[in-house]
Amino acid sequence: MSIFNIFSFTTLWSPYFLIFLIAITALYFYLIHSAQKKWSHAQPLKTKEIVYFLMGIALVYITLGSPIDVLSHIMFSAHMSQMAILYLLAPIFFIWGIPDWAWEQAVIKGKLSKVFHVFTNPIIALILFNAIFSIYHIPTIFDAVKTDIWLHGIYTTVLFLLALFMWWPLVNTLQEERKLSGLKKFGYLLAASVLLTPACALIIFADTPMYLTYKDPSYWAEAMKLCLPVGVNIADLGITGPDFFNTMPLLDDQQLGGVLMKIMQEIIFGSILAYIFFNWYREEQEAEKEEQEKMNLKPNYAE
Repeated sequence: MSIFNIFSFTTLWSPYFLIFLIAITALYFYLIHSAQKKWSHAQPLKTKEIVYFLMGIALVYITLGSPIDVLSHIMFSAHMSQMAILYLLAPIFFIWGIPDWAWEQAVIKGKLSKVFHVFTNPIIALILFNAIFSIYHIPTIFDAVKTDIWLHGIYTTVLFLLALFMWWPLVNTLQEERKLSGLKKFGYLLAASVLLTPACALIIFADTPMYLTYKDPSYWAEAMKLCLPVGVNIADLGITGPDFFNTMPLLDDQQLGGVLMKIMQEIIFGSILAYIFFNWYREEQEAEKEEQEKMNLKPNYAE
């Protein structure tokens, strides 16, 4: 049975969440426009910055406001795909979508600069994100978070912020914030990949389904309340449990989720590694060109 035949438009496409994201986008343009009038060093938004920010907003909506969110409560593999896009991809576009001068004002000169620098310290950022991500997937924690709207909202927000902090040392373009060299960035990505592996391995190699929210009808019904309109229960729709949708066996779905998370992580990390390499190569070429021009400009006293 398809979810499109069962759930309402509001459940599948979260129009109120879409309005919220549109408001966030409007606030982005308003704050940037206001800052341009206030700060002399502010520059107009570049087209690529707008595109990056809108891509970040689109990815957040796709993962949390589209049918993917409903599927994530039915299939663990959809949940892990949702996590990979939301935490390993979307934060990159938000970092690139906010102009350097705005980050500089907020991060280097702002009141929260000390806190920001603590959380974006490469070692702290790596450990915090991967620790909280791994703790989230401990079965008792997972079931508690997935069945409580407040815990779920808090955990999702905290993980997203920690993901942004984790990506900051790698992809920010502020000269003052470049704490990692090209080789160190490679090591950082390798460490991030290794730290995420135990959680994925635990899920992939488990010999039984781990999460009650995907196998116990009562837990699943509580989890589904997070994506249903207020006042609507899953039982009201004539659905008794996740097996109603004739999905794959629970263990296969769980193992697929772990594999998908690892594959998507490697694809994203590989893409960022290529981005870092080409940026490093371009900077080296520009530096060599500048050095050559300086050498050509020096007077030849031997003549």
